[in-house]
Amino acid sequence: MNLIRSVLHMLWMVVTVIPWATVVVLISPFVSRERLYRVCRGWLATAVKGGEVILGIRNRVTGWENLPTGQHDPVVLLAKHQSTWETFCFPVLMPHPVAYVFKREILYVPFFGWAIGLLDMIHIDRSQGTAAFRKLLQQGRRLTGKGVWVTMFPEGTRIPRGEKGVYRNGGARLAIDSGVPVVPVAVTSARCWPRKAFVKRPGVVHFSIGPPIPSVGRRPDDLTREVEAWIEAEMLRLDPDAYPTGEARPSAVQPGG
Repeated sequence: MNLIRSVLHMLWMVVTVIPWATVVVLISPFVSRERLYRVCRGWLATAVKGGEVILGIRNRVTGWENLPTGQHDPVVLLAKHQSTWETFCFPVLMPHPVAYVFKREILYVPFFGWAIGLLDMIHIDRSQGTAAFRKLLQQGRRLTGKGVWVTMFPEGTRIPRGEKGVYRNGGARLAIDSGVPVVPVAVTSARCWPRKAFVKRPGVVHFSIGPPIPSVGRRPDDLTREVEAWIEAEMLRLDPDAYPTGEARPSAVQPGG
């Protein structure tokens, strides 16, 4: 049954993404990026709804009170990354526009990549090293200055359930450079949508939003360790079955993998 559900969901994604992306490309010269974002958010809502109806995946969000309520109160969201599911969900769940930092290769994904490349987000070429990081800081300052919530995955890639990747300090450095707080987010999506697995399972995905952490006057490594400690402790609380030893296993997955 889960295989049939997964096939149907994949067909749903393909059938809906092609006309959506075509519309985005066609209207992009004539509308603002804010309007394009709303159009894209509409398709993501369709994708998430399809996941609910077809796959039986439900979201449970806690910690709403930790998010800023002002229209011009930017933050850097630093989240656990276990599957594609949360990349669909963040723009739909968050009550404020978000901008992802993502690798340039996504731009070459037919239809989806063409459309997301037209949005006001940050795509970087990891092979450029220092130049890519300078672009991250420059574009991140610009976006947070507009009140956008920049969203990053500090482990750099999708991490299997029960494992922990290496937390990198790029998100913390962006927050410090921009003078905005960090909001950590724990996500248990691998319970339903395992990394690189075609067959998905019904169930509940928890999104736990942590208290904002001020960045002013902090050292990037110290701020990153605080984010890591909160996320990993919350992952253990939300999904204890994934951690039989009481702690996360080091992941062999490397960023970009």
